[in-house]
Amino acid sequence: MSHDPLPDPFAGQPDWAPTPPRPIVIAAAANRVDLRGRRVLVGLPGLGWRGDLRADERVVQGSRTYVPVLAEHEWYRAEAEQIEVFAPLVPAERVWVETLGEVSPWDAGAPPIPRPARPDVISRLVSLDAPTHRAPVPVVEADAVAGRRVVQVADAVERRDLRAVTEVYTSGDGDICVRVTAELDWYRWAWSGRPPTTLEVPVHLLWIE
Repeated sequence: MSHDPLPDPFAGQPDWAPTPPRPIVIAAAANRVDLRGRRVLVGLPGLGWRGDLRADERVVQGSRTYVPVLAEHEWYRAEAEQIEVFAPLVPAERVWVETLGEVSPWDAGAPPIPRPARPDVISRLVSLDAPTHRAPVPVVEADAVAGRRVVQVADAVERRDLRAVTEVYTSGDGDICVRVTAELDWYRWAWSGRPPTTLEVPVHLLWIE
């Protein structure tokens, strides 16, 4: 097996860089945001947060508002097989919802977007007042990608709800690629054992969400 480094997919394109997808922005579920089927995080300020969850619409009991929240794989199974699943009610003030922000403006005549250096620990510090989400990261910059949520961006069109099923590899044509699958198929793989249908995507079109 050759141990030569993989070729750089951005090499030879000094005036070009991929346009990033819109970033994830975290909003309080107490705000007037539709929740049905949305990705959410739950937790407490100062304690921590749990993700990979989906929500249903708010429920009012007495003077309090709750959000039905269930594990994402259970939500996909309920939707795919039309079955009832148990969704615990979480106080709305302990729920945050993922929304899509605006992509940063990019001028094609400007210098190429710099490839980010590995962040130091100080730059990664966050507040514990509310959950945060990192900006999209090019897959080519990620240490590991298998199992991660990814976004495919081609011709300014975003394709979301994808999971990577491989690490970066060289295809039979010599391209640097990752195989991805629809997130529904990713979770169905776990509950049914049926391998998913996958798509080979060039690495420069993929971002860690």
